[in-house]
Amino acid sequence: MKLLHNEPLLNAKLKDFQFEHMLDLTRPVPFALQQYEQGEIILHEGFALHSLLFLVQGKIKVTSCIETGKSLLLRFGHPFSIIGDIELIRNVPVQSQIEAVNECLLIGLSFDYIKQHELKNPRFTSTLLDHLSYKLQTCTTASRVNLLASVENRFASYLMSTMSPGSNASFGMELQTDHIGEIASLLGTTHRHLNRVLQAFVQNRMLERNGQMIRVLDWDAIERASNGIRYE
Repeated sequence: MKLLHNEPLLNAKLKDFQFEHMLDLTRPVPFALQQYEQGEIILHEGFALHSLLFLVQGKIKVTSCIETGKSLLLRFGHPFSIIGDIELIRNVPVQSQIEAVNECLLIGLSFDYIKQHELKNPRFTSTLLDHLSYKLQTCTTASRVNLLASVENRFASYLMSTMSPGSNASFGMELQTDHIGEIASLLGTTHRHLNRVLQAFVQNRMLERNGQMIRVLDWDAIERASNGIRYE
């Protein structure tokens, strides 16, 4: 994590995302502008959190660890996402691991400041309620997908959520096959099963495999295979 001392950039992001409609900016507010590189862990599950984080640029991946030590994919987050709302309200450690999919900018605001100045602000609490209800919706969807959807559905949904032109931010338009084991773990399946699904997609000309790289050939077919499911 890199702490940026760039007041013009901070002010531009505050204006772009209309922080004045959520927080009282008539007093000095101790914002911290943070930058994370691709693949960097923003929050580790189980660690203490001391600041609320607002995602204002980039894309994050939210996963939850299970007893085997593997992780399940919950959702991807885009601007304007709030990180740490559950931890703030419930006074609990970090509930999920957060990873930067690409370069991310976040604005941090300490829990101490929020508890002193903003928890009785109805505009702020209304914003938190909106984001918490969205997280409940996406976690419910993720649970249903991981329990009931086929691996074909889950993998197609993963591709649509991460790589498609309409996904706002992506890993890129190509997927490296050496990441298949990690993806299989995130989707709650095995490397072998996911490889069989991948091969079927290649045979149906939905994907193209070239060495260690996979490229989507037919987004419409991937969309149909996803059954409209998104990890977002």
